[in-house]
Amino acid sequence: MATAFPGRVVIEEVRPTVDCGRLPAKATAGLPVQVSATVIADGHDLLLAWVRHGRPGNGAMSPAAPPAGWRELPLRLDKNDRYGGSLVAPRPGPWSFGVVAVADDYGSWLRDLRIRFDAGQEVGLELEEGALMAERRAQRQSLSGSDVRALTALTGTLRSDRESGPRVAAAGQPAALTLMQRTVDRSAATVAGPFPLWVDRELGGFSAWYEFFPRSEGTKGRPGSFASAAARLPAIAAMGFDIVYLPPIHPIGQSHRKGANNSLHPGPDEPGSPWAIGASGGGHTAVHPDLGTLADFDAFVETTRAAGLELALDYALQCSPDHPWVTEHPQWFRHRPDGSIRYAENPPKRYQDIFPINFDTEDRAALWNALRDVLMFWIGHGVRVFRVDNPHTKPLPFWEWLIAQVHRRHPDVIFLAEAFTRPAVMMRLATVGFTQSYTYFTWRNTKAELVEYLTELSEPQSVACFRPNFWVNTPDILHETLQHGGPAAFRLRLVLASMLAPSWGMYSGYELYEAAPVRAGSEEYLDSEKYQLRSREWHDPRSLAPGVTLVNQIRKRHREAIALLSTLHVHQVSSEHMLCVSRMSEDGSDVLLVIVNLDPHQAHEATTWLDLAALGISADRPFAAHDELTDTTYWWRGPANYVRLDPVVQPAHILHLRKL
Repeated sequence: MATAFPGRVVIEEVRPTVDCGRLPAKATAGLPVQVSATVIADGHDLLLAWVRHGRPGNGAMSPAAPPAGWRELPLRLDKNDRYGGSLVAPRPGPWSFGVVAVADDYGSWLRDLRIRFDAGQEVGLELEEGALMAERRAQRQSLSGSDVRALTALTGTLRSDRESGPRVAAAGQPAALTLMQRTVDRSAATVAGPFPLWVDRELGGFSAWYEFFPRSEGTKGRPGSFASAAARLPAIAAMGFDIVYLPPIHPIGQSHRKGANNSLHPGPDEPGSPWAIGASGGGHTAVHPDLGTLADFDAFVETTRAAGLELALDYALQCSPDHPWVTEHPQWFRHRPDGSIRYAENPPKRYQDIFPINFDTEDRAALWNALRDVLMFWIGHGVRVFRVDNPHTKPLPFWEWLIAQVHRRHPDVIFLAEAFTRPAVMMRLATVGFTQSYTYFTWRNTKAELVEYLTELSEPQSVACFRPNFWVNTPDILHETLQHGGPAAFRLRLVLASMLAPSWGMYSGYELYEAAPVRAGSEEYLDSEKYQLRSREWHDPRSLAPGVTLVNQIRKRHREAIALLSTLHVHQVSSEHMLCVSRMSEDGSDVLLVIVNLDPHQAHEATTWLDLAALGISADRPFAAHDELTDTTYWWRGPANYVRLDPVVQPAHILHLRKL
C-alpha cells in the first residue's frame, strides 16, 4: 500500500482564528482582513504561500487548486518566517479561508544562481538546471496553453548560446518569477484550514451610534410618541450618525416603579424606567401606549430609513413584576424561600422593579425559544440592529445558540453587547457572536491608560473577534472627566472616541455638555432620563453638534483607515498630557495622525517622535500634515515636529498626512 507522506512545509499560528478555528473570526464586507501565518521548512529553501477564501462548503482544501468559486492571493514574507497578506469578503454571512504553502524551487535556484554568478563562478550547469525545471513544468497537462508557451520560451532563453550574464538577468525578470511561482508543483504543498470567518455588513464593522429616548420628545410636559420623535431624526442624520438606538419601547410595569433620580416613591405621573419591561398591555413584543401602536412603530422604522439612518432596539432579557410571563411562566424566574420572585440586584444597587430571568429553569427549551421569538418578531418589523442589555449576566451558550439561530436566517443582523465586565468575559461574548461591544473607554482618560488599552485592542488576537465601540457617555455613565472638564473635555473625548475606534456612540445631551451628577462621586446623571422625561433646547448656539458633524464627516472620508484596528499605531510624544496615534488604510495610501491634548484645563506643547517607517514616510523628505478640524496645512520633515494644543481653542489635531 502506498504511503502518503506529509509535505516539507509546516504552517503554524494562522490568524485570524478564534478558539483554534472552532468559532469564526470577524470580517466586514468590503474591508480587508489581514491574514498571517508562520511558514517554515527544513534547510534554506525559499517558500511560497497563498491565502484562499470563499463560501464554505465548496469542496475540500486540495493542495493543487482552491475549491470552486474561491479566490487565491499570495502572501508575502514579513519577518521571522511570518507571512502576511489580506483578503476582502464581498458580502455578509459565513466565509472561509485557508493557507497553502510549498517550497519555492525556482526562487531558491535563482537566489543561489545570482550568488554564484556575482562571485565570478561558472554557472552554465546551473542555467541548465533552471531550463530543465521550466521544461518539466511545460509538460504538465493541467497548464494553460499560454503558460506552456511561456515556459517553453523561458527554457529556450536559459539554454541559449548567449553569455551567462543576460541569461541570469532573464531568469530573474518579474514575468519569469511570476510564471514560475504560478506553475510551481503543488502536489507536496501543505494546507492549513479551512478556518471560519463571519462577515458582517459595513455597519457591523464601522458605524456611529446615537441614543435618545422618544418619550422625551413630547411637548408641554407630555410624553413623546413615535410620531413626535420622528422630528428629531433629521438632526441626528445631519450630524452624520448611522444608527439611532432607542432604549426599550415596551409597556412599563407599575409595581415598584422607580421615580425621579431612582426614587422608590414615584409620583402619579412619573413614567418609570423603560427597562422595567411588561405591563397589562403586554411584554417584549408590545409597544408602550404613549409611544403609539405597532403600526406607528412600523412608520417610525420607515421614517428612520428615509432619513438615512438605521434603527437599533434594546434587547433586555428581564421583566417587571407585571410582565405577562410572570403569571404565564413563573418557572422562568427565581423564587425566594418565601415563594416570592427575586428582583434584580447589583449590590449595593437594587432594582426592585425588575425580575431577572432564570436561565437554569427546567423549562429551558421553551424559554430559549421564546427569547429567540422576541428577536424574530422585531426583525419581522424591520429591525436589524440590537443593543443587548447586560449579556454577561446570561449564559454564554445561550448567546452562541441565539445568535447562530438569528444569523442562519438573517445574516445582516447586528448585535452590540452592553457588557461592562471582566475582559475575558467580554472577549468570550465577542467570540460567540456579538458583533460589537461597549468597552472600558469611558474609564480610560490618562495617556498611560489609553496607550495600554489601544495597544490591547489592536493586538491580532483581539482584532480577530472583538470590535470595540467607544461610547463617550451613556444614560448610566457620566464620567468625572466630563463632570469637571467643561466643554473642552467633551470635545477631546469626542475626538478620541470617533477617531480611535471603528465604531463609536453618543447618548443625547452630550452635544449640550450635560454634566451634572446626581451626587458627588456618582456617575449617574442628575434628573436621569432613565426615570423621567427630559426636554432639551436642541438649537442652543453653544451646541457641540457642528463638531460632531465634522468628526463624522472625517470618519467617512477615511473609512478604511478608521475601520482597521490592526493598523493602529501609537507614536511617542514628549508630553504626558498628549496622545499621538496614527490610523491607516491597509495599503498605506491613507494615513491620519490624531494628536490630542488630554488635559481639558490648560494648553500643552510637545514634540512628536513619529515612527515614519510605520507610516510609510521617508525620513529625509518633507510631508504635508493637513488638519481636517481647522483646514490648516503644516509642512513637516522627519520624526520630530512641534505641536501646541490649547483645549479652549482646539484640543486636538486630526492630520491627514500626504507625501510630496
